[in-house]
Amino acid sequence: MILKGFEELKGFLEKPKNIVIIGHRNPDGDAMGSTLALKHYLDKKGHACTVVVPNEYPDFLHWLPGSETTYRFDWQNNQSQKAIRNSDIIFLLDFNALHRVGNDMQNTLEKYPNDFAMIDHHQQPDEVKYMYSDVTICSTCQMVYQFIELNNDLDLIDADIATCLYTGIMTDTGSFRFRSTSSTTHRIIADLIDKGAQNDRIHNNVYDANSYNRLLLLGQALSNLQILPEYKTAFITLSDKEKKQFDFQKGDTEGVVNYALSLKGIIFAAIFIEDNDQDIIKISFRSKGEFSVNKFSRNHFNGGGHDNAAGGKSNLSMEETITRFTSLLPTYKTELEVSYEK
Repeated sequence: MILKGFEELKGFLEKPKNIVIIGHRNPDGDAMGSTLALKHYLDKKGHACTVVVPNEYPDFLHWLPGSETTYRFDWQNNQSQKAIRNSDIIFLLDFNALHRVGNDMQNTLEKYPNDFAMIDHHQQPDEVKYMYSDVTICSTCQMVYQFIELNNDLDLIDADIATCLYTGIMTDTGSFRFRSTSSTTHRIIADLIDKGAQNDRIHNNVYDANSYNRLLLLGQALSNLQILPEYKTAFITLSDKEKKQFDFQKGDTEGVVNYALSLKGIIFAAIFIEDNDQDIIKISFRSKGEFSVNKFSRNHFNGGGHDNAAGGKSNLSMEETITRFTSLLPTYKTELEVSYEK
C-alpha cells in the first residue's frame, strides 16, 4: 500500500475547495461509482465538486445518484475545461496514469498547475503529490470507503454514497466472486446495505437492463468463441461489422469475456473487439489462479491492469492479432497448467 501525503491532504481539505474528480476513459461501474461517491462525500464536507469523465459511459450506469451532474470531456468540453481551470485540486480515481484518460484530456491535465490526488488499485501508478494506492484491494470504491474511514467520517455515508460504492464494488468483483473479494470487502458491503444501498435494485439496474440487441450481440460473441484446451485458454472475437449489425452501444460488451472464463478447465480468457474509430483491436484478458494477465498484457499488448483482469490493444488486423496471441501461448503453457492447482 502507498499512502502518501494523507495528513497534508487532510489539512488542505479543512477549508472549502473547488474540486474536480476524474475517472478513466470508457468509465465502468467502479470508475463511476467511486467518482460519484467521492463527490457526494466531499460535497457534504462543504466543498464544491465536479465529476468529469473523458467520454460516454454505459447506459446501465446513468441511474447512479449524481450521474446527471457529470460532465463528459469530449462532449461538454467548455464546461469541463472551465471546471478544471477553476479547481484547487484534482482527484484521479480508478486509473494509474494520465494516458488512461485519452490524448485530448491528457494534454489538458498535463498543463494543470495545481496538485493531483490519486485513489487507485492498479499496478505501477504514476507519481503524484497525494496518493492512496493499494493493488490488493478489489475496487477503487472500496478504497473510497476506506478513505472516508481514514477521515473518521463513516457516519457521513448516506444512501446515495452507499449506492455508488456498492455498485463499483459489485461490478469490479464480478458480483463478489473474484479472488480479490476479501472478508473486509464483505464487511464493507454489509455496512453499505445498512446505510441504504438496496442490493437487489442495484443488481437489477446493472445486470437486468439488457436491450434486445445487446442479447443478440452476446449470442454472436458466443458463436465466435474458440477454445484451445491444450493451453486452458478460450477467446472471443467481435468485428466492427458484427457490432454494427446489432446496434452496438457503449457497455454492450461489458463482462462478455467472463463467459469464456466460465468454461470448465479454462484458466485464461480473452475477447478481441474491432474498433474502427480508433483503428485498433481492443482486448480484455481474464484469468484464474496465479497466471498474471497484467504481465501478459504489459509484455505483449501495450496494456495492463490487475493480475486476473487486464486490458490491452493491438494495431494489427483482427486475424494478425489472433495469430500473434495464439503464437504466444506455447511459451506460457507450463504457467497455465499449474496456475489454478491447489
